[in-house]
Amino acid sequence: MAIQYGISGTTAKGIAASVERGVAEGALGPGAALPPVRRLADDLGVSPGTVATAYKELRQRGIVVTRGRGGTVVAPAPAVASRRPPKVPEGLRDLAGGHPDPRLLPGLVPPSRLSPRARSHRATPRLDRLEGAVRDWMRPDGVPAEHVTFAHGALDLIGRLLSVELRPGDSVAMEDPGYHHLLDLVSALGLRAVPVAVDDEGMLPESLRRALDAGVRALVCSPRAQNPYGGCFSEARRDALVDVLRREPDVLVVENDHVSDVADAPLYTITAGALSRWVHVRTVSKFLGADLRWAAAACDPVTLARHDGRLLLTSGWVSHLLQETVYELLTDDGTRALVGRAKETYALRRKALLREFGERGIEAHGASGINVWVPVRDESAVVNGLRSYGWWIAAGARFRLSSEPGVRISVAELEPPDATRLASDFAAVLGESEATYGG
Repeated sequence: MAIQYGISGTTAKGIAASVERGVAEGALGPGAALPPVRRLADDLGVSPGTVATAYKELRQRGIVVTRGRGGTVVAPAPAVASRRPPKVPEGLRDLAGGHPDPRLLPGLVPPSRLSPRARSHRATPRLDRLEGAVRDWMRPDGVPAEHVTFAHGALDLIGRLLSVELRPGDSVAMEDPGYHHLLDLVSALGLRAVPVAVDDEGMLPESLRRALDAGVRALVCSPRAQNPYGGCFSEARRDALVDVLRREPDVLVVENDHVSDVADAPLYTITAGALSRWVHVRTVSKFLGADLRWAAAACDPVTLARHDGRLLLTSGWVSHLLQETVYELLTDDGTRALVGRAKETYALRRKALLREFGERGIEAHGASGINVWVPVRDESAVVNGLRSYGWWIAAGARFRLSSEPGVRISVAELEPPDATRLASDFAAVLGESEATYGG
């Protein structure tokens, strides 16, 4: 359907700004069709080349996409209006957010050692003792940790690397279904996401091979607790993926171990496969606190230099106060015990829900982590149906590129008795949906 928003401008820059304004203000929603180049050129009294240049700029910035004969449309997740989850309606039990149980997080206190005022933080951006703690954290899992760096969270680090390594229009292999914020980030950088199918053991080697054959420049994947599917690499799957990746040594491999210590699964890391370009990223938000915007990464020396060179020119370093706080928590025996209890608790809650689903004949996936993925025929029908029973879950559309529909349920705060009730309500909703569709 033709859009109603009136695009204005007499230059490529002005036309692009007008479209961007319409997207940012919500007048042009995801999927809204832009006028054909020649028609808009006639309407504005400019040359077709001017409009084509404007559309090209918008494509490079991830605001619009071109679909061949389908024309140019606003991107599903335009870079100026990232997909934020809807607010949880009042009175509903929130199982959509993917957040840890706050009762299983340590209390945060200011560090005992405050950074002195006179210090060249750019010259010494990382605390030596925290670097040592990170190496001790990663090496037992088989991650080569000779070269490490820090960032303000995984998205900050991955976004910085992709912007340094790639250019607008380049392709990135992404898990499908995958983490919606990463999918949005790739789009915002003007990059093209190429889907790689997943199962309970993570990415499928043949699907990854097809993505590499399509010319991707980078790969972003999760070795365990894959969000939203819950898959985790087996040793055999890891080895098969490494065999595929070795054929493309110039592809940057980004391994995002975002749940790490509470994943309830061993780490079989791709980075142990002697690849040329790689980075292993870990954050602490799922077991130390969401407000600790800190990530650690081990990587090859070229990737380290490129990341730190760009970091130096932007934020410069990660706050030493933040680094002190993370160090104290990572090395505290009481916190380690709490993290171990959180790992056991999340596994118990996830397995309880999977068991209840299985007893009712409902297919569900969650080999590790704090989420369960349930394939469904109609996401909206299931989400709205469970809402009537008092539950709020996440529709899968935010996580999917080309995979089949599903819904994500976060189990971090779902006690086993509640899992029984949720599974019963879920089965009832599925029954109502089948009756609507005729079975």
